Amino acid sequence: MGKQGSGLRGWMGPAAVVIAAMGFGAAAASEQDVADRVSHHFADSGGVKIHYVSIGQGPLVLFIHGFPDYWYSWRHQMEALAERHRCVAMDLRGYNQSDKPKGQEQYDASLLVADVIAVIRDTGQERATVVGHDWGGFVAWQVALSRPEAVERLIICNLPHPRGIMRELATNEEQQRNSQYARNFQLPEAHKNLTAEGLAMMRSRGNPDLRARFQAAFEQSDMEAMLNYYKQNYPREPYQEDAGPLVKVAMPVLMFHGLKDTALHHHGLNNTWEWLDQDLTLVTIPSAGHWVHEEAPDLVSRTMRAWLEIHAPAAP
Repeated sequence: MGKQGSGLRGWMGPAAVVIAAMGFGAAAASEQDVADRVSHHFADSGGVKIHYVSIGQGPLVLFIHGFPDYWYSWRHQMEALAERHRCVAMDLRGYNQSDKPKGQEQYDASLLVADVIAVIRDTGQERATVVGHDWGGFVAWQVALSRPEAVERLIICNLPHPRGIMRELATNEEQQRNSQYARNFQLPEAHKNLTAEGLAMMRSRGNPDLRARFQAAFEQSDMEAMLNYYKQNYPREPYQEDAGPLVKVAMPVLMFHGLKDTALHHHGLNNTWEWLDQDLTLVTIPSAGHWVHEEAPDLVSRTMRAWLEIHAPAAP
């Protein structure tokens, strides 16, 4: 992992091990790939252009990817839901076809929330079911907490509630050790240890079509912007539990967690129900790692589809 062309070079070796161990699962693209059928759009978020794709008709479901990724991470779920939902997947700022503003402060949580709201509004809607993974899960939690009027339902893949993450960082030595990669990413020159080729190789797991897709997306991305998410928003030592006033999540929540995830310990899921005002459906998948929606795509997609049907808004 330390050679030229790897995703994380040189002294970033321990981080590379963690990222690789997350489980970069990826199934082969179908002959009629979703990428060939989506429509492309751009939303304006305070002068920052946010790219998103759309397929299907019906209630809006908005997908938000994590690191290192782009909208295509959600291809399986978009295929499964598009028959009854308008599926929209965005590129986070800094990634793929979205704008890449310079400066760590341009990746603050408040601006990431604003990007999501801008995409929802650009579709002509006021509310959506919001789905997030990894950093996309962080953004999804923040949208649900700060802009609940815009979130109909919340679906999270492998990203515990913010209070659960803070508790584990403060008290769980295994989580502290496994977060070394994030502390490395916070170092000033960390982005110089990332390459589009190396990240694509890890994400594709030997599938040449997926490797080409991811590499093309990462070549359009900004490596420093990717790591600004960590520099601006990831907790720094000394870690402390969140002792601030509790704002409960106001909408139903569905969570998936691959138990082989080493970057985000599953103990962070404990007590999630105490931080929600409505029902929680928690699906843990022992065979999956960090990319649960790619490693167990059928189970995740079928569960999403059924849960959305159960939690469909009542007819007026």
